[in-house]
Amino acid sequence: MPAEEGAFPGRRWLVDAMNVIGSRPDGWWRDRRGAKVALVAQLTTWRQQTGEPVTAVFDGWAPDGIGGVEVASCPGGPNAADDEIVRRVAGDAEPSSLVVATSDAGLAARVRAMGATTEGARRFRARLEAPEAPAVSG
Repeated sequence: MPAEEGAFPGRRWLVDAMNVIGSRPDGWWRDRRGAKVALVAQLTTWRQQTGEPVTAVFDGWAPDGIGGVEVASCPGGPNAADDEIVRRVAGDAEPSSLVVATSDAGLAARVRAMGATTEGARRFRARLEAPEAPAVSG
C-alpha cells in the first residue's frame, strides 16, 4: 500500500489519544466513551488508507483496537498515558522510527530526548481527516 505524501516512511505512530481528542472543543467531554470509540474508528480508517502502524494510548478505559490499530488502556490517573508512551519509546529498539502525536510539551520533550519525533495533536487530527495533509515534525 503506498504511503501518503508527506508521510514519515517506515515510521510508527504513538498517539496521545486524549490529547488528540481534546485538540478540538467539539463537546467530546459530554461523551468521553463515544469520543474514544470515534477516535479508534478514525485511526482504523487512516491506518487502512496509509498502511502506517498506529497505537492509541488512552488514560483510563479504552475501546478495543480494530483494523490493525493497537490500543493501550492506562489506568492510574491523568498522566498514565504519557508515562506509558515514554515507557514504550524508551524500550523500543528503534525509537527514531516512532512519531508521537501530542501537544503536551513535557511529553514531547521527554520522547524527543530518547530519539522519537513528534507531531502536534491538532495537526495529527487534521491528518486523520485528510490523509494527504503534509507532515510536520519537531
